[in-house]
Amino acid sequence: MATDNGEPELLTIDGLAARAGVTVRTIRFYSTRGLLPPPTLGPRRVGHYGPGHLSRLALIEELQHQGLTLAAIERYLHRLPADLSAHDLAIHRAVVASWAPDGTEEITHAELERRAGRPLTEEDIAKLVAMDVLEHRSGAGESARFHVDPGLLALGTQLLAVPMPLGTVLAARTVLLDHARSTAQELTRLFHEEVWGPYEARETDPEEVETMKSLSAHMQPLIVQALVTAFQRALREELRETYGTGVAGAADA
Repeated sequence: MATDNGEPELLTIDGLAARAGVTVRTIRFYSTRGLLPPPTLGPRRVGHYGPGHLSRLALIEELQHQGLTLAAIERYLHRLPADLSAHDLAIHRAVVASWAPDGTEEITHAELERRAGRPLTEEDIAKLVAMDVLEHRSGAGESARFHVDPGLLALGTQLLAVPMPLGTVLAARTVLLDHARSTAQELTRLFHEEVWGPYEARETDPEEVETMKSLSAHMQPLIVQALVTAFQRALREELRETYGTGVAGAADA
């Protein structure tokens, strides 16, 4: 979400509402509850909203999808540091969305563009399909209909702004999937050999066995958080070593 000169794009409240897929009334309500920081006042005291507001709205929407009440969302957001960047908020949303049940919804081409906040070319749609964000169901052009993964749509549309050809997107997806699968296999093996196996050998109480089985489910959110944190730090270090000091900060922007 940036202008041609690299500066963050600023939106009016109407533009923010359209981009986020909510009403102006909703934005004002969130603002009064302290869920959104106040806008920057421009000429004629017109409020301007930036990437951080859009990322925070996306996080609120994701928390609602997870079934959190407004009071619970307020507690969640108030625990976050006030100076989190749009990049950091997007990571929080990714962690929340990663634990959402698998599910898709069918939308039209017009609805897809509305949620993306921009017109979509055939190449854009091909990239979203390659990233498993979309599945083409029927029709062509503006009459097309798609199955979309809501948890991935925001991420996919942000990646469209990155100047990468389709082949690079596919290669990056392969790298991520291969390493994610390998990590999951190794962690499962470690848990089975070091935790479950020894416990199963010495424990016969059925209730205790069921408790142990549930441990893996309880550990999953912690493992996801650990993986996200470790990968984020590793990526920052790699970018810094490859491109020099300050590049990670530029990437955040």
